[in-house]
Amino acid sequence: MTWLIWRQHRTEVCVLGLLVGVFGIALIALGTQAHDLFPGGPARCAGEAGINDACAASFRRLDEEYGYVENLLAAFYLVPVVIGAFLGAPLLARELEDGTWQLAWTQAVPRMRWLAAKLAALAGVTVTLTGMFTAVLTWFRQPFDAWEGRFQYDAFDLEGLVPVAYALFAFGVATAAGAILRRSLPAFGVAFGAFLAARMSVALLARPAYATPLTSMEPVPVGGSKDHAGHRSVPSNASWMIERGYADATGRRLSWTEYYELEGAANRAGTNLNQFLHARGVQQFGVYHPADRFWTFQIIEAALFVAVAAVLIGVVVWRVRRRMV
Repeated sequence: MTWLIWRQHRTEVCVLGLLVGVFGIALIALGTQAHDLFPGGPARCAGEAGINDACAASFRRLDEEYGYVENLLAAFYLVPVVIGAFLGAPLLARELEDGTWQLAWTQAVPRMRWLAAKLAALAGVTVTLTGMFTAVLTWFRQPFDAWEGRFQYDAFDLEGLVPVAYALFAFGVATAAGAILRRSLPAFGVAFGAFLAARMSVALLARPAYATPLTSMEPVPVGGSKDHAGHRSVPSNASWMIERGYADATGRRLSWTEYYELEGAANRAGTNLNQFLHARGVQQFGVYHPADRFWTFQIIEAALFVAVAAVLIGVVVWRVRRRMV
């Protein structure tokens, strides 16, 4: 059975393995140079860019020399989806396209055992390849994470548990679509589209609501220039800022129209904006998720995508059991 599965899917496995290997080697080569910018390691410089000159210089060089790589990596969150969909789409669809299911399901091996073996083998390959890709990418991003935190979209979707969950979700959708559509390529397209729709909905609507965000409130500082009126009021760059703005002395949040009216009044009075706002008791607030919620959010989101994948695989098993494919 193992030999048969390998012969049927060796092309997909070899192509994906080669691509992950090439990406991995390129990231290791570039990442080694990026890590060398931090003699004591990037973790030592986390949160010290503004007070440690050596760290500030290292982060400047990182942005100048490797910032373009970080921008390119933002699209790599699709790699787990490609892995999962590429392996899941032909799992049943190929048998149905070629008509070989009539032979495969009448052999000594029961069809449910045949299905379970294929699902376990290809899901295992999906998890392994995605896990390897994620591990290398997480290591590569360590210097960027030390400066920006891991809650940024281009980090959260590429690190931790969610890439593997995304891959399993795509695997489940592609397998189910292949069983229904009986074609591999349309099943791949369905999995790709379903992931994009699910991921955007989750990232924009569900993810911010995984926990109640915290709110910080502090008076506008007296010193500083106009540009410093909106300085950060959350503990660190690693936090995920949901909203920021201004509130009056009673805590009522000001609209941006009201803020610009105050700014205009300060300009007409020839007064420093910070001093003008401070004198009127104006406060600045920040609504955010702290950095230590990263793994909590990862577990919640991974569980959501894996649960949907499990339901879809359950549908496939049910259809095969009832010979509805």
